[in-house]
Amino acid sequence: MRTLYYNGNIYTGEGSATAFIVEDDRFAEVGNEELQNNAYDAKVDLQGRFVSAAFNDSHMHLLGYGSSLKMADLAKHTSSLKGMLDYLREYIDSLELRPGQWIRGRGWNQDYFADVKRMPDRHDLDSLSTEYPIVITRSCGHSCVANSKALEIAGITAETKAPIGGDIGREANGEPDGRLYDNAIDELLDPFIPLPDKEEIKDMIRLACKALNSFGVTSSQTDDYCVFREVPFETVNAAYKELEESGELTVRVYEQSNFTTLEELTRFVEAGNVTGTGSDCFKIGPLKMLGDGSLGARTAHLTRPYADDPSTSGFSLFTREHMNAMVSYANAHNMQIAIHAIGDACLDQVLDAIDLALQENPREDHRHGIVHCQISRADQLKRIEELKLHVYAQSIFIDYDNHIVEKRVGKELASTSYCWKTLMKNGVCVSNGSDCPVELPDVLEGIECAVTRTSLDGTGPYLPEEAFTVKEALDSFTVNAARGSFEEDRKGKIKTGYQADFTVLAEDPFAVDPRHIHAIKVCETWFAGKKVFQA
Repeated sequence: MRTLYYNGNIYTGEGSATAFIVEDDRFAEVGNEELQNNAYDAKVDLQGRFVSAAFNDSHMHLLGYGSSLKMADLAKHTSSLKGMLDYLREYIDSLELRPGQWIRGRGWNQDYFADVKRMPDRHDLDSLSTEYPIVITRSCGHSCVANSKALEIAGITAETKAPIGGDIGREANGEPDGRLYDNAIDELLDPFIPLPDKEEIKDMIRLACKALNSFGVTSSQTDDYCVFREVPFETVNAAYKELEESGELTVRVYEQSNFTTLEELTRFVEAGNVTGTGSDCFKIGPLKMLGDGSLGARTAHLTRPYADDPSTSGFSLFTREHMNAMVSYANAHNMQIAIHAIGDACLDQVLDAIDLALQENPREDHRHGIVHCQISRADQLKRIEELKLHVYAQSIFIDYDNHIVEKRVGKELASTSYCWKTLMKNGVCVSNGSDCPVELPDVLEGIECAVTRTSLDGTGPYLPEEAFTVKEALDSFTVNAARGSFEEDRKGKIKTGYQADFTVLAEDPFAVDPRHIHAIKVCETWFAGKKVFQA
């Protein structure tokens, strides 16, 4: 089947065109209106609209997004603590609760509360219920609040010690206040929350794929194994493969394989899972590790105390020795590596681990990378260049972080942070993503923040010299993202032989006021030559 698409304003990734022909699931020809003289079986009028390669979110949590779509959506109710609690109360009343059922929510951010200037605590949640366990996760995913019933079930008391790489909030008498951070969530609370089975996981993936398609996204580099730690990676992989076989997987998945122990990683690799194995729809990507926490929760690891809370400098989630061992093993066994680093102290640790691994086992074109790469120093930017690392940026983070970055880390450190344009100028490949469900996978919002360096409410600009051009921003969500998964020779451009994944927009991002880019509507999304979203 050959289909002609014509009368378009097409950004190919290398230039412009007005028409292309798709044969089966590939671009067969790309050009202008002369293609109407060639053979085709059907044709589609693009109506003069803007078309680009479909978007590729180079770091997110697809399964986590699907899971969050089944929870209370607190992101829409975070303007006040009272308003959030009122919404949660209504949400709970709408449920037909079973005995022992856990009540979950995600998306709150205490910095947006107008009525109080603090995180929620267990007493707030106890006002909703002391009979059912309640857990609400902050937007960043690095902290949560549990009510007294959830703490009781998990056995978290005044005597409970925080694990390495985690923390427990305490009241003055030493009792837990319900706030848990990073590894304290993973190790102390999560084991007590009921796990989904494979069919429930498949349903979460379906929900997430449908939502991603609505944002023009058809490729996801996703960290899924950390969402339900006790669910074996085999179950997650099987869920994806079954959806692929049934034709229900409408997002190409590059699995950023998250493991915390060398034993787990070794079992994974010895089972034949190394970077690049799989199909065009589900493929194993890098070893993924979480190096530290988040800036918003003040758990990102800094080399100096937080400017707005000198009692802490955050923390790393792993010792140097442990991270070195994981990274060295992965590098020696042909695994790509992608490590979350938000604070500059964590970034030092990550750069040292990758440098050591490459000294032990040198590799060309390894494409090891830094996820987030937010708080940084000039010397670290130079090391990233020298080590030939890939950077997985999230321009959408500027929307929130514009309001807090200088308050959190001080003017000096803020002046060398979020410097993704500097890295690009020095030859580093920078891709873009959302870290969804930390943020919505709204690519056009991410492009606007990259181009304007302002928040969507106009706050800023923050380091305007670090602004991307529209082309650079589009490329960061297309061809640069494809390079992050070693797939730049098959997707990320509208080019002969490439996968026919493309997105149709209502307006041209090159032509509109940059402050309007976020408002451009996604009209259609096409995956492998088939329409998977229609506005």
